[in-house]
Amino acid sequence: MGQERLTGRGEDPRVTELRMAVSRLRRELAGHPAEFPDRGIAEDELAALDAMAVSGRPEIPRLRRSLLLVAGAIGSVSALAPGLRDVRVAVELFGEPPRRHP
Repeated sequence: MGQERLTGRGEDPRVTELRMAVSRLRRELAGHPAEFPDRGIAEDELAALDAMAVSGRPEIPRLRRSLLLVAGAIGSVSALAPGLRDVRVAVELFGEPPRRHP
């Protein structure tokens, strides 16, 4: 697949994009002054996304699950919407998870 080319550092560019998007959103969340009930969930799932990206071969279903949890946790915080969108776009670079046959 063409998207699996490696960067000059030997890293999949999709992984690089995911790591950058997650890092940006983590910084934005850390700097956001408002407390909200699910902030801890968002922080935990962003840490999980980062760990998956660091591994270099993230599992698509797990990426999507973490994205949904982050979106649910911070979706109503409009100041974080652009960062959340960037993470969603980065997750989508990995494509759809394989479908299970019954």
